[in-house]
Order: sequence, then structure tokens, then C-alpha cells
Amino acid sequence: MSQSSLSRQSHFLGTKVRNLRKRNQLTMEDLSTRCVRISPEYAPSVSYLSMIENGKRTPSREMLDVIAQVFQKEPDWFLDGDEQQLDLTPAKFSSKGGVSGMPLEPGFLFTQDILQIAIPEMLSQTGISGRQFAQLLIRAHQEHHQNHFPELERAAEEVGQKRMPLSLDELLQICRQLGLELHWFNEPAAEVLDELGVRSQNVATSYFLPPNQLHLNLLLQQWPTRLKYELAVHIGHAVLHGKDRVKSTMQVGGAYDSETADTAQMAPQDILQAWRDFESSFFAGALLCPKQPFRQLLDRTGYAISSHELAGVSASVAMRRMTAVSPYRHWHYFDAYTPGKLKAVYRGNGIPLPWGNMRQVPDPCQHWAVFRMFGQPDTGSSAQLSLLDVQGKPRIYCCESTKVTDMAGNAHVLCAGVDLNPAIAAQGIDADAMALELKQLCVTAQGGVMVPKAIRSTLNTVANVLNIQWVQRSMEKPAQLICARGSSCPRQPGCYQSCQHKV
Repeated sequence: MSQSSLSRQSHFLGTKVRNLRKRNQLTMEDLSTRCVRISPEYAPSVSYLSMIENGKRTPSREMLDVIAQVFQKEPDWFLDGDEQQLDLTPAKFSSKGGVSGMPLEPGFLFTQDILQIAIPEMLSQTGISGRQFAQLLIRAHQEHHQNHFPELERAAEEVGQKRMPLSLDELLQICRQLGLELHWFNEPAAEVLDELGVRSQNVATSYFLPPNQLHLNLLLQQWPTRLKYELAVHIGHAVLHGKDRVKSTMQVGGAYDSETADTAQMAPQDILQAWRDFESSFFAGALLCPKQPFRQLLDRTGYAISSHELAGVSASVAMRRMTAVSPYRHWHYFDAYTPGKLKAVYRGNGIPLPWGNMRQVPDPCQHWAVFRMFGQPDTGSSAQLSLLDVQGKPRIYCCESTKVTDMAGNAHVLCAGVDLNPAIAAQGIDADAMALELKQLCVTAQGGVMVPKAIRSTLNTVANVLNIQWVQRSMEKPAQLICARGSSCPRQPGCYQSCQHKV
């Protein structure tokens, strides 16, 4: 097809490119970068892409082929066609997270005065500490904003100048520039009994004392990625909050920070300190994995967990940053210490918890990927496609899990995953119907089934558009039915008793 012929059939091409890009939550820079990976010669620049979307330029046939490949479409799909092809109004994605709230009605029972009385009573009766409740509030805030904190990102980028990887020497230089004086102490790991009655190893790793003393455990010298993270957190505290506040002792292990753990009282300063700790931790991730360079790295590697090695950070930091830098917003992240304890949780896609971290759950579903990894003796990573009912409808989730060991010697499982329903819907496909079909196939097969060809084709397309390679790898194994609790097991026959027995 000649360029003039292409121009005569491209009246809606710019609109289609723009709407597809927005449906898949890509910036122009993201799309341009994806095109460069396919063909540096014919990839559009950001400015040229803007002109295409605004109808001021018509791409060459070769450039259109590249754009079509990114979105897994036939090139002719972008040309003038029937009305069905023009029905591409972008979905209006909410800025709120995927976790559903509850209506605070009747309103007179949810006034500030009543809540100030009721919350301490609730904590006392449930055995939840004030610190745990503060962390729950912060997590809800984090999920509400889908890990989008541009002010913290900018503050970290001003300090690190978007360098990646940052070396240990560069971090030490930043510490010196901030006037932090380093001191080393020697303290081994010790066994502790946590609030759930589980024994684990814990080790104090660092703490800050005003006006400028940063104390670090000598053990960190054997764990360079952890040392870099600890330095980055304290740099964040110094930059964001000055050096006039005592930073909580940082520690590694299965138990929570013992500060305020035995009280249901919620002093305002405890809430503020917990919030500052979150800000400093987020800052640390943004300092070590600045948004644009890290997104480009993930784009090159297809969001491989091993990308953390190229970034010079731990798998935990890299997987948490995926949820913040990806243009796709529907992520979750778990850091699980033993079945029954989640040390870190993020649910921007609204996925239920596989178990609680404030109380022992008697019937956690054994088929969650984060649960199954505990039964594997070796470290490594594993992708899983899962079907889970959320608010009465099945959703298709995919995750990559890896089993690691912390510097105190505790094995734990990291899990990063995505809700695929929004990505499927962005392709103009009925995601609810597809999820229901796959769920019914799993039920018929007593819980797990290989993904049929037609659904596999759609999910491969989605994987290519999202550029998350482990979505494709997950289909090498049967998709699994999972549930929020074993007592609501969707399998036939149900496996609640077997789940309970294995726990």
C-alpha cells in the first residue's frame, strides 16, 4: 500500500492509537520505548507519536506495523473501518485503589467523636496493637492512591539524580553530604516469639540518634543490597524530615517491631512516626530504583524478577517498585513469613488477603502461589495463573513468586501479581465472561486446568501488550482455583478439610 493510499484510509488512525494507548495505561514515552525495542529504525519519537495521535502526521506502513505489534493488532485494524472498530472510548480508570470500602452509614455513628471512642475499644477486644492499626491506615492510603506519590518520587530523584544502579560508595557519599556520621555495632540474630506464637530469628540492623549518628549492624556488610536499602531509608528520613527525630530501629526477621506492640493505645506521635517510616521506605525504593530508568529496565526484561540484579537491589525492593512504576495500575504484592504472617502487603487491585497478619487464620487456602512456595525446598521463582471470586465475580490473577532468605536466616516468600481483567477488557473482550468460563473449567477439573487454546491466545495478547512475560509462563501449568478462605472453597469436591489438615 502506497503512502498516499494509507493517508486516505487513516482518518481515525490517530484516535485509535491514542485510545488504545490510554486503555493500556501507557504514556507516549512508554509507547515510543516499546516501539524502539521492536524496531529502532521505524519507531516513532514521542513528538512524532503526538502528531500521529492528533492527526497531523500519518505514519509510514513500516511504522504502523511496529505500533500494531505493540498492541497485538493487525495493521489494517487502525485504518478506516466499520463502526465497531471506532467504538474505542477509553475506560475511565479511577484514581482510587482496587480495594472496596464500606458506606459509613448511618452517619451519626461514624462521627469523629464516636470513632475516637470506638477504635481503642475495638483494638483492645481484637488484640490489635496501635502500631498495627496505624500500618493498616497507611496501607489503605497507599492502596487508595495506587502507590502514586509523585512528591516522594521527585525528592528521591533530586538526591539520586536518577542514577541506577546506585553503588554503595555513591550512597555513602550522599550520607556524608547530608552530614550523617556512621557508626558500626555488632549484634547477632536472636530467636523471638512473635504475637502469633511463631518462633523466628530477628536482628536489629540500624538506628539513628540525633543529631547525626547513624548506627549500622556489622552483619549488613555481608548483605550489600540490604545495606544499600538501610542507607537509602535513613537518607530519606534525613531529607524528608530532617535529623531532629529519632528513627525507629530497623530490623529484619519474622516478628514485628516490638515498640507499642503490647498496647492498644494510639498516640498521635505513633501514627506520625509510622507514616514517616512509610515515606522514608518509599523514598528509599525511589532512590534505588528511580521511576523512569527502572521502568525502562523492566520493559527490557519483561518484568522479570531477576531484573533486581541489574538494578543492584534486593528482589523485595524491585518487586515493590514494580507496583509503583508500571503504567499498569492493577498490582498486588505480598511478603509472607510462614503461612499466616504477612509482613508487607499492597493491594492496588483489590485482591483479598490469603490470610491475615493481625490474627491467625484457621483455614488459609493452600492453593495461593505464596502458600505453595513454602512447600518448595529450593529458592527460585514460579508463575501462577489463578481464578478467585471477588465480590461475587471471578477474576483472573497472575503472579510471580520467589522464595528468599533474609539476613536473619528466615525463609520468606515474595509475590508480585496483576489483575488481568482490566487488561482483557482493554482489548474489547468481555473479561467477566472469560473469567467465568475459565473458572467453570477449573471446577470441572477439580480445581486446576490447562488454559484452553482460545483463552490462551487472548492472554498471550494481553501479556504482550502489558509486556509481562511471566503471564505467558504461567500458562505452562494448570490455572488454579483459589479462595479467600478454605470455608468458601469453590472446588468440587471442596478441599476445606484437606486445607485445614495440611496447615
